[in-house]
Amino acid sequence: MALRSLPGPDGLAGERVDAALARLLGLSRTKVAELAESGVVTVDGATVGKSHRLLPGSWLEIDLPEPDQPVTAPAEPIPGMRVVFDDDDVVVVDKPVGVAAHPSPGWTGPTVVGGLAGAGYRISTSGAAERQGIVHRLDVGTSGLMVVAKSEIAYSVLKRAFKERTVEKIYHAVVQGHPDPSKGTVDAPIGRHPQHDYRFAVVSDGKPSVTHYETLEGLRAASLLEIHLETGRTHQIRVHSSAIGHPCVGDLTYGADPVLAEHVGLRRQWLHAMRLGFHHPRTGLWTEVSSDYPADLRHALDVLQS
Repeated sequence: MALRSLPGPDGLAGERVDAALARLLGLSRTKVAELAESGVVTVDGATVGKSHRLLPGSWLEIDLPEPDQPVTAPAEPIPGMRVVFDDDDVVVVDKPVGVAAHPSPGWTGPTVVGGLAGAGYRISTSGAAERQGIVHRLDVGTSGLMVVAKSEIAYSVLKRAFKERTVEKIYHAVVQGHPDPSKGTVDAPIGRHPQHDYRFAVVSDGKPSVTHYETLEGLRAASLLEIHLETGRTHQIRVHSSAIGHPCVGDLTYGADPVLAEHVGLRRQWLHAMRLGFHHPRTGLWTEVSSDYPADLRHALDVLQS
């Protein structure tokens, strides 16, 4: 462990300890919260939890663990992962379910990063080695389109494009029931679930999150929606769908009916990244790709339509 001592800037007075230290140390808020809950954070000599509010002139100390060794991605081709666009700057893949975007602690399965390396793609960008070229992510349980930067210019331009929300991200989802109205917007902040670290939820102090949806087809027990993401929070579509009482079919983590999931043969949420559009980072030309439903989602939709 390495002890870090630092004054609390007046500008952070009133901030929670986890938010303040995350900004001061460049760590994730989740990581700081975990450290605070383990008892290694003190303010003015007193051990505090993650939600403690700082006073002006506070003195903070935190015992930081030694840096973890980087998690590497096994370089091996991934069956079912198709390349739908490729040039010197970007590669767009159609990611199958069960594949993570990049390696992370605790994940031992296949990754997009490792799959591209195994297929001979050369990714040369800045950032952490285990996340080479990754400018956005899809959940392990979500299939569909992901763009990966191959060059430094593509990495910086696409990162900015996602941040400035100029990338068009269109998903199809089958949700339980029939949203009313059939077309609308969910504008609700998303953050970590207060009781379950592995889940996210609509919370008052979450990050701004905006999801636009439109019903494409009303089914007997569900609805096929087209969804446009304005922001890109973790689990955003799943959280917002659940929050309005219409979880994605098969999404047991966010309240879906397990009987319906079994009936349609789903072991994951019915959610697919259908279309992806962006200005090419070098030419500026609008580039758009699309993807068909994978077999498990197609089968589940067929059952619901029949």
